[in-house]
Amino acid sequence: MLRQKTPLGEITISGEVFTTLAGAAASTCFGVRGMAYRSVSDGLVHLLKREVMGKGVRVGYSIDSEKGNSISVELHIVAKTGVNLPVICSAIIEDVAYKLTRDTGTKVDAVDVYIDSVMID
Repeated sequence: MLRQKTPLGEITISGEVFTTLAGAAASTCFGVRGMAYRSVSDGLVHLLKREVMGKGVRVGYSIDSEKGNSISVELHIVAKTGVNLPVICSAIIEDVAYKLTRDTGTKVDAVDVYIDSVMID
C-alpha cells in the first residue's frame, strides 16, 4: 500500500491496483501470451487467466519522504514462440512504467521481466 499526500488530502493506493495495472499492461504487449505463475507444489509454470493475472506480478515499495514514493515491479510472463525476446521485454518495460506512472502518479524505479515459459500460439 502506498500513500501520497496532495494539497487536498491523502491518497492511498492498494497493492492490488499496481499488480492489476502492471499485469494488464504487460499482457497486452505484442509477443506476450499471458502472465505466468510457478506453482510451489509441482514446480510447473501455469498460464494465468485474465482475472488472476496479478499473481504473476510482484511490487516493491520505496518510501522516502524527501524524494517521494516509488515502486519497482517484477513481471513473470509467458511469451509466444517466434518473437524477439529482448525486444518484447524492452517494450514491456517501457509500457508498464509509462502506464503505472500515468495512471497512479507514482514514480517507477525498475521493471524487471522474467520469461518463465514460451508457448506456441
